[in-house]
Amino acid sequence: MGKEGRNEASFTRIVALIVLFQPFVFRATVGAKPLLLSDSSRDCGKLNVVIVMCDSFDGRLTFHPENETVALPFVNLMKRDGSLFLNAYTNSPICCPSRAAMWSGLFNHLTESWNNFKGLDPNYTTWMDLMEKHGYYTQKYGKIDYTSGHHSLSNRIEAWTRNVDFLLRQEGRPVAELIGDKKYMRVMKKDWEITDKAATWIRSKAINLTQPFVLYLGLNLPHPYPSPSSGENYGASTFLTSPYWLERVMYKAIRIPKWSPFSEMHPVDYYSSYTKNCTGKFTQKEIRDIRAHYYAMCAETDAMLGEIISALSETGLLKRTLVIFTADHGELAMEHRQFYKMSMYEASSHIPLLIMGPNIKSQLISNVVSLVDIYPTMLDVARIPVPKNLSGYSLLPLILEKTENNIPSRKQRPGWILSEFHGCNVNSSTYMLRTGKWKYIAYSDDHSVSPQLFDLSADPYELTNVATKFPKMAQTLNRKLRSIINYPKVSALVELYNKQQFIKWKQSAGQNYSDILANLRWHQDWKKHPKKYEHAIDKWIKGNTNL
Repeated sequence: MGKEGRNEASFTRIVALIVLFQPFVFRATVGAKPLLLSDSSRDCGKLNVVIVMCDSFDGRLTFHPENETVALPFVNLMKRDGSLFLNAYTNSPICCPSRAAMWSGLFNHLTESWNNFKGLDPNYTTWMDLMEKHGYYTQKYGKIDYTSGHHSLSNRIEAWTRNVDFLLRQEGRPVAELIGDKKYMRVMKKDWEITDKAATWIRSKAINLTQPFVLYLGLNLPHPYPSPSSGENYGASTFLTSPYWLERVMYKAIRIPKWSPFSEMHPVDYYSSYTKNCTGKFTQKEIRDIRAHYYAMCAETDAMLGEIISALSETGLLKRTLVIFTADHGELAMEHRQFYKMSMYEASSHIPLLIMGPNIKSQLISNVVSLVDIYPTMLDVARIPVPKNLSGYSLLPLILEKTENNIPSRKQRPGWILSEFHGCNVNSSTYMLRTGKWKYIAYSDDHSVSPQLFDLSADPYELTNVATKFPKMAQTLNRKLRSIINYPKVSALVELYNKQQFIKWKQSAGQNYSDILANLRWHQDWKKHPKKYEHAIDKWIKGNTNL
């Protein structure tokens, strides 16, 4: 089948599926069935699980008002017929560490998953490993990205040297790019290929299994595309889509984010904005186009989710499958004068989390939850005892129509979540405590960088830091944060790790050291004063680490 034929076939299937789900099959056929099914032919009736995890999806797009900017029919389907979490967060707003938290059920400082190069050991026992051990057939497709040793050399050196006394642009200037025509649907070809493989596996393999299965599909969208001008292994600052998907975006409804003057920016924000190449002048049209293209990329992601739901529906598996849609982190899309992630602001740290299936309530859930909750939830679904040392808590008590007697009692869920960041494009370890209407963000050693406090009920776009206005609340939240994590000590451990790793790499580079440094993603700035920047690194290496 040719490219246009595949596009038309996919479109026809999506339209047909949307019609099929009016009303949705759960409400019509299995609404009264319990979470744990009684079908004896499928391993005592355990549910199948399908997780679709994408990359860089702003969770606020799954509910009002941001979702009014783009048509997301399958996200809306899951919202209507399942449970939507209104306050779901990443535990680290960058790819590898966030996924390490999801696969391990532990906060990043507990597994020392510091950056995109330092994640979990390849042999780490994940929730999927345990499910396989307890009788589940397991299958993965696409982006996994939770183990150590991956991503570009630029990415790891930028993280290791974040405390060096220099300021260099590490990314290409963010741009919007349009390709193809109104019939060009499969823009992100690699994601469509793995989506097709997963859908084919459901139709040809899963349908014939006599045991329950868990399927994981990892998508790269709506992560920005590579920008070759950014040097070694490229950065990713291109928001790429086609007219087909751009038509799904309500262009006039797109909000232009307010930017603070440089003089009023938090120092860490300024560092991030500069290293992300966002401190130059951008017209309102440029900003709106970048955001429109990003939303269009989200629409393409939604269609891939639809392909998986379609395969489950066509095979009859949907009525005995728990479907989860989430992401590793969000995307700033020019909010706070930044793109990418690496920030605790809502656009970066707020993720989508929707769950639908038998006995799952149709509801909006306001509890704060995070990616570490996936691990105990999966064990609960599989009726596997949940280890007591996990950072996360099962989501089942929040989403079930009725709780089964044979699901074990659980520890009480706290009213807060923790997120931490130790990677590139931010010159300080960052810690976020989210509880109630408050978001408290602490940095580094608790005194060299001022904290931030936001009242999200009054200031949802986080434009006003009220830490000095409400000092007692800031102090209370800081004490709570320090009771969860000794973050000055963790910051010092990360700095020591960064320095040790850089020295080790420098020794391995030998005579090529200077040439390699000069040709990383910061090459455009570096080559203006190479000796100056090498001297700054030498000074940093010789400096003390506050351990």
